[in-house]
Amino acid sequence: MKTFRIAALAGDGIGPEVMREAIKVLRAIETKFSLTFAITEAPVGWAGIDASGQALPDATLALGKQSDAILFGSVGLPDRDPTIPKEQRPERAALLRIRKEFGLFANLRPVQLPKALAHSCPLRPDRQGNGIDILVVRELTGGMYFGQPKKTEDIGNGQQRAIDTMVYTTAEIERIAHVSFRAAQLRRKKVTSIDKANVLENGVLWRDVVTRVGAQYPDVALDHMFVDNAAMQLMLKPTQFDVMLCENMFGDILSDEAAALGGSLGMLPSASLGATTGEQTFGFYEPAGGTAPDIAGKNLANPIAQILSAALMLRYSFKLHEAASAIDSAVAKAIDSGLRTGDIFNPADTAAQKVGTREMGDAVVHGIQHP
Repeated sequence: MKTFRIAALAGDGIGPEVMREAIKVLRAIETKFSLTFAITEAPVGWAGIDASGQALPDATLALGKQSDAILFGSVGLPDRDPTIPKEQRPERAALLRIRKEFGLFANLRPVQLPKALAHSCPLRPDRQGNGIDILVVRELTGGMYFGQPKKTEDIGNGQQRAIDTMVYTTAEIERIAHVSFRAAQLRRKKVTSIDKANVLENGVLWRDVVTRVGAQYPDVALDHMFVDNAAMQLMLKPTQFDVMLCENMFGDILSDEAAALGGSLGMLPSASLGATTGEQTFGFYEPAGGTAPDIAGKNLANPIAQILSAALMLRYSFKLHEAASAIDSAVAKAIDSGLRTGDIFNPADTAAQKVGTREMGDAVVHGIQHP
């Protein structure tokens, strides 16, 4: 039996609480599907600084490199961050370094709005259809954020000029396109590629390459949309989207816009993927929210984003699709039963029951054990 090696890096704030619930769920999956997860916990963020003086301790990085995937909590404590130089703070010294060390070029952010949580969405019910279910796939290592030259220069007469260069190669576009089409094959088999081909050379190349890659996936429908129209369509008719394929900057903006449709960051997982070796794809899986130190240790945090991040790990790194679906179904069952953590609780809903972090985790475990 294959052993799946997982580095569990809980981090700061509510990280340890929600990670505890995700591990609890993974243990239930392990039993139900006769799997073996070797889960090793290690400090990161301020927990790493307190343990060894580094936001990403050498031993934690080594653990990640010995693992098949990293399940991550969250890092950063606003009250403590000003006490050390910016380059040593957890967001830079841990998160950005991990992305670089593991070559994480593809970010996947699923945004789902179950009908039971329609009240959490800022859109009118008629724009929500039967529930919103979008996967934003963002290229993470190219585009304007990394292109060179990048500088600010004096041009005389007290004036300055700032230069950012938007650069993409065929190979960079191809690999993120393959990620999108493969993801769509596991969903509703539609990719909407986002570009600005009417004014940007990058957009022209992006559209051409994505179209060529799309021809290799005849079971997946492909359409193209300009980024400004995509931003509008997310508000007008979000249900038209399945997988949205975006370059770095467009994906950064649109994934945050789409996230608002889910109603709470506590419901939103994410995956950052590296290269695929054979059948194995290394991934870094984390909830979209932050450390929320104001509610840490109070059994108030919503663990669903962390739990769903574990489901993404099973699906994308381990190819355990049935097990991942079992987690998704158990989460849906808990929500449909009326259980709500504070961030998704609506006092006007008389059928809703407000619960804590542990209770929500227990409900998901029960849903796995008794589908």
